[in-house]
Amino acid sequence: MSSVGSHQEQLSQSDPSPSPNSCSSFELLDMDAGSLYEPVSPHWFYCKIIDSKETWIPFNSEDSQQLEDAYGSGKDCNGRVVPTDGGRYDVHLGERMRYAVYWDELASEVRRCTWFYKGDKDNKYVPYSESFSQVLEETYMLAVTLDEWKKKLESPNREIIILHNPKLMVHYQPVAGSDEWGSTPTEQGRPRTVKRGVENISVDIHCGEPLQIDHLVFVVHGIGPACDLRFRSIVQCVNDFRSVSLNLLQTHFKKAQENQQIGRVEFLPVNWHSPLHSTGVDVDLQRITLPSINRLRHFTNDTILDVFFYNSPTYCQTIVDTVASEMNRIYTLFLQRNPDFKGGVSIAGHSLGSLILFDILTNQKDSLGDIDSEKDAPNIVMDQGDTLTLEEDLEKLQLSEFFSIFEKEKVDKEALALCTDKDLQEMGIPLGPRKKILNYIRTRKKSMGINRPILQPASGVNISNIPKELEFCNKTDSTGNGDYLDVGIGQVSVKYPRLIYKPEIFFAFGSPIGMFLTVRGLKRIDPNYKFPTCKGFFNIYHPVSIGHVFT
Repeated sequence: MSSVGSHQEQLSQSDPSPSPNSCSSFELLDMDAGSLYEPVSPHWFYCKIIDSKETWIPFNSEDSQQLEDAYGSGKDCNGRVVPTDGGRYDVHLGERMRYAVYWDELASEVRRCTWFYKGDKDNKYVPYSESFSQVLEETYMLAVTLDEWKKKLESPNREIIILHNPKLMVHYQPVAGSDEWGSTPTEQGRPRTVKRGVENISVDIHCGEPLQIDHLVFVVHGIGPACDLRFRSIVQCVNDFRSVSLNLLQTHFKKAQENQQIGRVEFLPVNWHSPLHSTGVDVDLQRITLPSINRLRHFTNDTILDVFFYNSPTYCQTIVDTVASEMNRIYTLFLQRNPDFKGGVSIAGHSLGSLILFDILTNQKDSLGDIDSEKDAPNIVMDQGDTLTLEEDLEKLQLSEFFSIFEKEKVDKEALALCTDKDLQEMGIPLGPRKKILNYIRTRKKSMGINRPILQPASGVNISNIPKELEFCNKTDSTGNGDYLDVGIGQVSVKYPRLIYKPEIFFAFGSPIGMFLTVRGLKRIDPNYKFPTCKGFFNIYHPVSIGHVFT
């Protein structure tokens, strides 16, 4: 009780009753408090900055109980880390700070809350600090035990709290110059409402999320830092995905969830805009940006120009590297934190993000396919002394049925080496056989010691007449390190990184893939075409949205 005594010694013994004006909005109720004191039930909150204002948000019931158990375990809290929000955030108990696990975000203050206040203009209750809440609780306990009310305390910032009775507790803010004029606390304007315990304030506290995760979905954003018309970030928009998914579990799969037959879907955001604009490109753009219509020009630089960046080999490489490395990093971290995860992985992209994922998936290599190719290579690849005919080569490739087509077009082995993907497509060769034939051309060229990126034509053929976008061959990056596959869809010449997992489904939202493929010169995609490592593709759009125009 020493803290209570020290606070009460600072105040005068007189306790003037509230004036009619200051208490006109309160209804004085009969006091029914007995001499039995019941400790307050704490609940844990974290602080978020929303619209430049601090907002205290409660943890869900399960997370709050975990934090309280860790707090009351009797162990040193300094080293305790408690995962919350489905494992997406870690709370460092000693620091009272909450950190995001999978993405960059400002740390949030965490508080163990028991007492709250709300003013006339506040729409949510604000928790007192833990130390002052303890003082309030000790004063309340003393008042209940002794049945002596009208207790008055002064907060560290000289605000006055008066406990009139268990159902009427008020908080007065200091008024400048009040000491000079000698006004009493009850004359310092309209008081704030004070509540004890989270059960006495109007706040939504969710039950929590299922522990079992059945599927993981990565979500890649489009142009600009904002992802919707409300200018929310990718993290906020993905939070909506997750909330809708959890609501669907409750409304459509409640029984299966209660029987623990199903878990939940985890959605994690992938941010590439910030790394792109941290390369120094914004400084370069600033030098050439005119000062007129400043806001419009900067909005354009920050959003629409992302499309141009993606069509630049330099910045396209940065974007695809960032997206792939982020998904690989998050996936690895997710498995470390969820070692029992046995579910599948899917990816979703919005706007330009869907095009980025489309290009990355198009340039993946199936591990099993690579092994099979290497296994068959000795039987397929011809050296300089090879005497096999084209018909025999096609037989080894198990493509004998297409020999008649080549014979009709008078294509021999030398002419076949000059054929592009478009040439083979115009002959009526399906996508799968075309892949095998073109892979045969590349491997044969390597075995003959030819390392130039473009196949050499026969004498009399002018290769400059062959459009560059129609070349289908092995290429090297500008440094000569490594090779990559141009699949003939007009992509910028970059080295596409490899994902460490095989996505099950690719979801495209409001996707401009169709428009970009058309601009790249591709008129149609073979109906049998499929991604090397991804099983399914859903192109999702609204009939009246801009995504429909681009699809």
